[in-house]
Order: sequence, then C-alpha cells, then structure tokens
Amino acid sequence: MTILCVRFQLPPMYEAALPQLLGLLEEFTPVVEALPPDGALADLRGAERYFGRDAVELASVIRVRALALYGVDCVIGAGPGPMPARMALRDARPGLTRAVPEGGVREFLAGKPVAALPGVGTATARTLCEYGLDTLGRVAAAPLSTLQRLLGAKTGRELHEKANGIDRGRVVPNGVSRSLAADRPFDRDELDPDRHRRALLSAAEELGVRLRAVDKVCRTLTLTVRYADRSATTRSRTLKEPTAHSAALTRAAYGMYEALGLQRARVRSVVLRAEGLAPAEQASHQLTFDPVDEKVRRIEEVADRARAKFGPRAVMPGSLAVA
Repeated sequence: MTILCVRFQLPPMYEAALPQLLGLLEEFTPVVEALPPDGALADLRGAERYFGRDAVELASVIRVRALALYGVDCVIGAGPGPMPARMALRDARPGLTRAVPEGGVREFLAGKPVAALPGVGTATARTLCEYGLDTLGRVAAAPLSTLQRLLGAKTGRELHEKANGIDRGRVVPNGVSRSLAADRPFDRDELDPDRHRRALLSAAEELGVRLRAVDKVCRTLTLTVRYADRSATTRSRTLKEPTAHSAALTRAAYGMYEALGLQRARVRSVVLRAEGLAPAEQASHQLTFDPVDEKVRRIEEVADRARAKFGPRAVMPGSLAVA
C-alpha cells in the first residue's frame, strides 16, 4: 500500500486552510495531488523507505499532526494505486485508516456496485445493470469483448481492467484548488423555483467568499441540478471576465438556471462549481461607471473583513445580493 487518499474534515467556508494541510502531506512526500475542496492523494513510495514505516503507520502520524497543528481531523484510505485508495476512503472513518492490500484489490471491489467505481457515470451504470452486470465482481468476470460491445473499445477495456484491480493511474502533483464547489441539498424534493433561486444565491455567495479568501478568480461557472429520480443536468458558462464577485456569479447562475426551463421539476439539490481558477492579481477587470456595482464591491470588501474577524456568520446570506 503506497497511496493515501486523505479527506480533511474542513467546514465548507474554511477551504483557505487546505494549502497548509497539503503542506503537511508534503513533509512526507513531494508527490501530492490536491483534490478540492478538502482532499488529496499522496504517493508514499519514497516515504516508506525513508521513514522505515508503511503507509498505514504514516497515515496515523499525518492524522495526529493535522489534529495537533490545525485542529482538523481526517479520514484516510490506503491502497496500491489511486483508484483503490479513493474507494477505500469511502469505507474509512476518523481514527481508522481503511487499507486495501496489494493482492486484495479485486476481492475488495467484487461486492461493490458498478456505480461506485470512479469514472462510471449514471448512463454507463444503467447500461451495465440492464445486462445483469450490477457489481464489479460480475464486470470483472465478464468477457472483455462483451464489455467492449456494450461500452466501446476503450471504455470497455478500462472498466475491465479496473474491475480486476488493475489501476494505471498515478498521483500527479498539482496546484491547490483548481476548482471550488458549493452544494445545496434540499430537505425534501423541491418544486418551488423561488427556493431553487435562493439556494443558487447562497451557493454563489459562498463561492465568492471562498474565492476571495484564497485570492483567486474563476473563468467558468458550472451548474448541476440533481432530480428526485437521481438523474442530473449540468450546464457550464464561461464568464465575460474572470471574477470572484458574488453578484456576477449569482447572475451567471440565475442565467443557467433559467435556460434549463424547468417546469415543476422535483429538485433534490443544486451544485455550483467555480472552475478555471487563476490568481486574482493576474486578472483584468473591466472598469465601470455603474455606481451600484462599485458600491457592492466595496461592501463585499467590508463584509469579507467582518467575516475574517468575527467568523463566517458575521454577514447574513443574501444581504449583498444584486438581482
């Protein structure tokens, strides 16, 4: 077991702490891949030899240091590759690392539903289940030619390999937080468009606050609407200019929502994701003579300082909205 998949138990509004936590992992290995908003992959092959401890023992040290230095607990999955480590994370809990041994990946996967495999979407899972291939064990036992006829040559081969425990993925060191997401689930399947819009407003404001906290702007905004039947619709929009301005994010989110033309749709949750992040200092801003826009931007700066001093609830959600 040489790969750790770590998920830090960070409150949504405190993603700015993620770079420090990734720095903690980098004390053990330089091969760390950020998994925004709160996780990372770490390749410990060199660390196991250097420290004379296996990945599970090193995971315990990482957890203790995260708690001692930052007051943040974490859940950790370990495996011989990124894919089994990610799946082991789903079975992990605080205080106990879930480890998949080198020769036990196929057995670990066998009883899991096919939809649990990373990269298998709703449509692919539905197709496989229609032919009785509802678990990864059955997919592993199916002839490769059958999977390729159902899914195509490349997809069928990749799925067959993964179901048999063959993971060709690797940990790719990257920058922190290439995207940020804000999820707004409803207590019950929601029909009211006004509640949908209020959820979008709250999500857009959260993204704006988090982007400004890490001095980033986003180029693209993606909206995902999940429905009661577990289907989903996703739309993306490239912004006129990179921004962390909550009002601009809200307008883009409203525009994508209205374009869907939902009529009495039973919505289970809405998710906004800011993508194409870049340093705010490198972004250009179109000057405007609109006094309302400039006033809102100044209010945002004051609100951000209030949140930094008094906590995330210092400013009520929606109080800075521009319809």
